[in-house]
Amino acid sequence: MTATVLTTGRLLLRQIGEADLDAHMALLNTPAVMRHLGGVQPRSVIAAKHEASRAGFAGEGFGFMMMEERASGEIVGHCGLRRVADAHAPNPQDHEIGWLVREDRWRRGYAEEAMRAVIDWAFAQVGAPRLVALTRAANVGSWRLMEKLGMTRRPDLDFRDAAMPPEQDPTIQYALERARWEALR
Repeated sequence: MTATVLTTGRLLLRQIGEADLDAHMALLNTPAVMRHLGGVQPRSVIAAKHEASRAGFAGEGFGFMMMEERASGEIVGHCGLRRVADAHAPNPQDHEIGWLVREDRWRRGYAEEAMRAVIDWAFAQVGAPRLVALTRAANVGSWRLMEKLGMTRRPDLDFRDAAMPPEQDPTIQYALERARWEALR
């Protein structure tokens, strides 16, 4: 059994269990969902991300979680909090928030609902001084949500990755400082 970390009106955000890999591969590791995240990933990559999330909870008390729809019990996404994981990023000490939602649940507000809960948790319970979110400039939906969440574009934190196709480079970052979060509450 995996522990529920956060509950929202429509979602349970719970720690990732070993049994979640098949559902993640089928529902979230699809061409549409992974379009701006480097494309569909091999099973070993997703398994390693799940293990890193479990290790994050064990070591620091936070990580990425599965998003379950409370009404149906179905996995509808993946979201959470971790240290910046991209080796090219100039700010590996920062707390990074992130999300993805399965395609048949897009445009229902699940990402915003989940991330508002994660942001409150990150500042109020984890004690993060600042949160960042990473995306590609082409991923308009992602950075628009970052802005809706009160995050500010931080070009000084952008970075390039020669392994990425030109249309997916650079990675851009948005940030939310604790004082701004407090003012927005």
